[in-house]
Amino acid sequence: MSHKDRWLLPEGIDELMPIQAAQLEVLRRKLIDRMQAWGYQLVFPPLVEYLDSLLTGTAKALDLQTFKLTDQMSGRLLGIRADMTPQVARMAAHNLRDQQGVIRLCYIGNVLHTLPSGQGTSRNPIQLGAEIYGHAGPESDIEIVQLMIETLGDIPDLLLDMGHVGIYRGLAHSAGLNAEQEQELFSALQRKSTPDIESLLAQYKLSPSHQTMLLALAELNGGVEVLAKAQQLLSEAPASVQQALTTLTTIATMVKQRLPDLALNFDLAELRGYHYHTGVVYAAYQKGTAQAIAMGGRYDDIGEDFGQAQPATGFSLDLKILVNQLTTSTETIQPISVTWADDEQQHKMVEQLRSEGEVVIYQLTGSEISTTRTLIQQESRWLVAETGTQTRG
Repeated sequence: MSHKDRWLLPEGIDELMPIQAAQLEVLRRKLIDRMQAWGYQLVFPPLVEYLDSLLTGTAKALDLQTFKLTDQMSGRLLGIRADMTPQVARMAAHNLRDQQGVIRLCYIGNVLHTLPSGQGTSRNPIQLGAEIYGHAGPESDIEIVQLMIETLGDIPDLLLDMGHVGIYRGLAHSAGLNAEQEQELFSALQRKSTPDIESLLAQYKLSPSHQTMLLALAELNGGVEVLAKAQQLLSEAPASVQQALTTLTTIATMVKQRLPDLALNFDLAELRGYHYHTGVVYAAYQKGTAQAIAMGGRYDDIGEDFGQAQPATGFSLDLKILVNQLTTSTETIQPISVTWADDEQQHKMVEQLRSEGEVVIYQLTGSEISTTRTLIQQESRWLVAETGTQTRG
């Protein structure tokens, strides 16, 4: 790389300049405080772990997104985390296994992806999220949804898109699809390509009722009326599918009760995190945009590989995306300039001003700053004077 190109960053890797960094820090403090007010305890998992621990269980799906390196101390493979959720699940299952009852945890930190998760997305997001462990009922799902929406509260025109992976999983199992067929049909459903879905279903030689129900998933997309329609179209589905529909309907009712102004969409072919989640899944969008701002869902039996399987539900988001969506107020404080003096009273005054939230900058020889306030000495007292002009160092 030539000298003139050494400032370039790898594709998909970004950095934050002062104004954006200040906005992010203000938002970080606000959101962590909010989650802690809900009873979520803050944890900080490590940036790297042994690869076999990092990619255990359902986290195996993160293999292609995970950077690997060799530990010079042990010789074992390490992974740089691509998602903090499995790490937090490990902490809940192992480190906090003696904690009784429901465990609520929140977290924030950098993650790194080998490839961008979507067009124009960052490979080094700042992930923030919250998880509930030890509760399997819809009450914990609705709590997580409500907290997620409150976290996004300053974004206008929010839309919550909801689905349930158990519906497709139950239909595929009932139809006798093998793993390859299940994945082929899964991909076609994600594209909502009706011709491809019809072609695959014909190849699989399924019963007419199974073909009808699996094909219907691609069209079960819309408002709350979709759930009633699904009850009719999937009336011959197995009990696991009926239970999934009942759970989704219960959660939808609770969402409307607690968040009556939130726009809801239901998509029974939306299977994000299919190999990871076990129940309801959801994502928050700003109306008219295709990129999810936050997403989450239920992933029961997490922690089994760490000795304690337990139900879990949670959400996460990229704080950098959220900063770009919000017009976060970062009111610039007009700094106070001061020329250093060998005077203890001056130093105490500088400390006091900074403790009160003021920005105090020492002038350096040959430098200049733009400011309308200066710390000056009058009659043995140090005070802030309005200069009205630029002070030069």
